[in-house]
Amino acid sequence: MHELAHATGHPSRLDRDMPRKYGSPDYAMEELRAELASAFVCAELGLPTELEQHASYIGGWLEALKHDKREIFRAATVAQSIADWVLALIPQSEA
Repeated sequence: MHELAHATGHPSRLDRDMPRKYGSPDYAMEELRAELASAFVCAELGLPTELEQHASYIGGWLEALKHDKREIFRAATVAQSIADWVLALIPQSEA
């Protein structure tokens, strides 16, 4: 799910600026967005997930968040857009 979240950055999808430099603050924020989106999609679909793993992964990017406390809100907003895009791919049942 995490890698699918990254794939939504393509210009034909959600067209996000995708940082390429590993370890940069922009790279860290893209990783945070992807991990949040993964957690959102798994929760919505009722898929088993290791919440501890999500928490530890996100915890690894806290250093970047220290520079801008509002970034978590921007990341969550983008992550929700990613989750919405991914969830829209799933056909709705007619039940």
